[in-house]
Amino acid sequence: MVDPQLLSSITAVLGPGGVLTGDAVSSRSAGWISRSSLKAAALFRPRTTQELSAVMRLCHAAGQPVVPHGGLTGLVEGGHASENEVVVSLELMNQIEELDEAAPSMTVQAGVVLETIQQTAQARGLLFPLDLGARGSAMIGGLISTNAGGNRVIRYGMTRNLILGLEAVLADGTIISSMYPVVKNNSGYDLKHLFVGSEGTLGIVTRAILRLQPQPRSQNTAFLAVNDFASLPKILNELNAGLGGTLSAFEVMWNEFYRLVSTPPAKQHPPLPQTYPLYVLVDALGSDEATDRDRFSAALEGVMDKGLAADCVVALNAGERAGIWAMRDDVDQFHQFRPWFGFDVSLPIKHMDEYVKEVRERLNARWPDNKAFVFGHMGDGNLHLNIHVGPGDEESRHGVESIVYGGLVGRTGSISAEHGVGLEKRAWLKMCRTPEELALMRTLKQALDPKGILNAGKILA
Repeated sequence: MVDPQLLSSITAVLGPGGVLTGDAVSSRSAGWISRSSLKAAALFRPRTTQELSAVMRLCHAAGQPVVPHGGLTGLVEGGHASENEVVVSLELMNQIEELDEAAPSMTVQAGVVLETIQQTAQARGLLFPLDLGARGSAMIGGLISTNAGGNRVIRYGMTRNLILGLEAVLADGTIISSMYPVVKNNSGYDLKHLFVGSEGTLGIVTRAILRLQPQPRSQNTAFLAVNDFASLPKILNELNAGLGGTLSAFEVMWNEFYRLVSTPPAKQHPPLPQTYPLYVLVDALGSDEATDRDRFSAALEGVMDKGLAADCVVALNAGERAGIWAMRDDVDQFHQFRPWFGFDVSLPIKHMDEYVKEVRERLNARWPDNKAFVFGHMGDGNLHLNIHVGPGDEESRHGVESIVYGGLVGRTGSISAEHGVGLEKRAWLKMCRTPEELALMRTLKQALDPKGILNAGKILA
């Protein structure tokens, strides 16, 4: 229960519709994975940074724990809230404030949905490069708070690389505004990076200045079948060299994943036979349609002539391109195998093949009937593993996590490539962070949130 006086004070700040309680809270989902009801004591919906600042001052004075919410597309229980916590949702802070075509950049509030940003930029001949399957519901504030990756990291980098300026509200209501619309700014500490990737534990992101790019004038997409993993980095290097910096996605699918997303009830049909061990989706964004098409064809011919790929299909139009990408994005097919455990890890490409084989061997030894689907952004070292072993109890979860994360030890890998830590990965963080790093994280948390009320228990215990 939240203190009635606190609730009354916050209602006075936010006005009608700004405070939700009871069924209006429990009727909401707690997240994409759990799909259970939200258990928070109340949900606050500020419309401005100043309103959020006032809310946080009141919560800080009362010692009231607060959980920030964006689009709830995260996969690590980063938005989990208990009956003793309140949620601050940024859903009403959803305005695009400015689009500067000269920079080019876009100033947005934290509740703007990624797809809205993409479409607004596109309408002005510009591109916001961040892209991922949850584009239709993920909010930019949450994407910043988790330093989201997605499909184009190989070319444009993580969310961190796309942020020029940032505004955030601290636990005590202090507004930190680093809204500088410039690429170069070496005047002291770059404070925006404190909040990018901190999962709402150091402050709540409220506004951002996003770096835009010119809208590509061409897009070429191909889908390749590959007989062995050793050929994949060679294909990647061949395409990087041949495409003159336009390679924008290099998405690898192991056979089990490809069959899952190209067999009914999945909507897509297999563009290539389902008999190869590996497949790769290649996408290039360029500036001249005719020249880029010829360059793309020549690069693919080089790959085929060297025997690096066994088969290849090239998308001839936007519909075929969308169909190929729809397979990669069709993560809803995992729900055929509930309960399942999802992982996103990163490790050097040179270790990926042996790592996946080791994980499969250990899973088969303990759960012979397991289902393991592996895919990911191989071009930037990120693999996703979705695993079903039958029971969904904590013992099984811990056993699968031990296998997946244990395989990263000695391979300089990370337990989280792009989804963050949240609650789900907190216990495993020490496997990829040194004691000194963890100590510094706690120092930062204590300095910015001394009462520990912001997304308490996430990342750090």
